[in-house]
Amino acid sequence: MNKHLYWLLPICWMGVIFYSSHQPYENQDVRPLLSNLFNVDFLEPYLNWISFSYHNSVVSVEQLGVAGFLEFFIRKGAHVTVFLVLCSFFYIALRKSGLLVRNKAMILSLILTVIYAISDEVHQGFTPNRTPYAGDVLLDSFGALLAVVGIAFFNRIKQKRRY
Repeated sequence: MNKHLYWLLPICWMGVIFYSSHQPYENQDVRPLLSNLFNVDFLEPYLNWISFSYHNSVVSVEQLGVAGFLEFFIRKGAHVTVFLVLCSFFYIALRKSGLLVRNKAMILSLILTVIYAISDEVHQGFTPNRTPYAGDVLLDSFGALLAVVGIAFFNRIKQKRRY
């Protein structure tokens, strides 16, 4: 396989992120799915004590309902997961194309992912009913950092098995 084809992984994944960020909030609303497929109301007594502020809004069961409250965590978890995958894809592309050694590939993967996270939030500023928010960049960056920690962990295990 051509070693440069590995760059299709992060490029295609960035396309997926771009497409997702280009959709208005209403097109990504999972509350109807949560409410229609599952009766999540039984969780209310377990979650109604949680309340905090995020991006000038109160996040609580009282404010959002159970489905909306759960959707908040699904959406924020998606931020972490999507950028964890992107960072991993950058690492694979850098390593498989022979451009960098492990540690430099991990650092550059993290940097490229954070840069893309920033550009993604800027892009959301031009999308109807979406707003850019630095807190989401932090979540995205956390996902990238988790990827780097995971890669370092697996590299260490792989290295120990050799000896």
